[in-house]
Amino acid sequence: MLRDNLKIISVDDHLIERPGAWQDRLPAKFKEAGPRLIELEDGTEQWKYAGITAGAPGLSAVAGKPWNERSNEPTRFDEMRAAYTDPAARLADLDEDGVATQVLFPSYARFAGARFLVGDDRELALACVQAYNDYALEEWQDFAPGRYIPLTIVPLWDVELAVTEVQRALAKGSHGLTMPDAPSMLGLPSYRSGYWEPLLALIEESGIPVCMHFGASGVTPKLSADAPQAAQAAVFPVTVMSSLTELVLSPVFERHPALNVVLSESGIGWIPYMSQRLDQVWEHYRYYQLDDKLPGERPSEVVKRNIFSCFIDDPIGIELRHTMGVSHLMWESDYPHPDSLYPHSRSNAVRVMADVPDDEVEQIMAGNARRIFNL
Repeated sequence: MLRDNLKIISVDDHLIERPGAWQDRLPAKFKEAGPRLIELEDGTEQWKYAGITAGAPGLSAVAGKPWNERSNEPTRFDEMRAAYTDPAARLADLDEDGVATQVLFPSYARFAGARFLVGDDRELALACVQAYNDYALEEWQDFAPGRYIPLTIVPLWDVELAVTEVQRALAKGSHGLTMPDAPSMLGLPSYRSGYWEPLLALIEESGIPVCMHFGASGVTPKLSADAPQAAQAAVFPVTVMSSLTELVLSPVFERHPALNVVLSESGIGWIPYMSQRLDQVWEHYRYYQLDDKLPGERPSEVVKRNIFSCFIDDPIGIELRHTMGVSHLMWESDYPHPDSLYPHSRSNAVRVMADVPDDEVEQIMAGNARRIFNL
């Protein structure tokens, strides 16, 4: 069971960038084209970057709202709960929710920084990536050490620049990186291609994890045009199943056996089935006369060693925890997104963990995250 005094760690939450996050840090020559908040004629607010107006919090900022008041309508910053954008105000929400630490993904920058693939001005884009990382580390992590762990984004269009930015972020105290789960869907080289080798080698050597959040590659499962939004939300994790399959059947983990990959907001109940299916396919296809040779190690063993899976509310997954390995499971609250159970995240975890031994609860709810994020 979950003890009252256990300081639990959520490995997937989101900061909502305040309106001046970039404008306060960008050089003067980039301020006009850099991310800034504008007000439209109808009184709503939108972000504007590189001449493109798009991006308002809407459903991404709803924790604490009654269920019947949530919608896709854009939310003005002066109408938001202060804790979405203000690290000082958020501490009160963490304490109310019984959460000690949050690992933070971006919002407007997109979950892996893909916003800055837009446009042709790569000097501007790099300045925006650096400004975001400085903002997240200085205004969030440094404000409350041990409470906020923002993930570093990289200039995805240039792997050498990405290496340099990770080195810079590590020097500032970064504990983790966020990357697209399927970069090829963004028009970038796949992980199998070998293009990302310098970056993956640095991540492995540094000992930080790379977190891959569903939706970070900009794709969603294909459904009927008239399917309700609830159907889309229900199948989001399917994209991570595809990404896991590509990763595990690629040479990545043969080249980098100590690389830790965290699958964020993907759930865990499907991991045992997918591991089984991967083994079944691998058993046959490794003998086929095909050009794309498979790794020599059984996929399920790679999953157990290199993949860390996360859940918000997954009782079935907890029942199957020993098939995945308790040491590779972590908990998340997804604040302030729609799946967040705030202010009942901890009380729900108490329910889900009611029949789990104390030592396993400690690993899943805190210990594994402390180890993987070097906290």
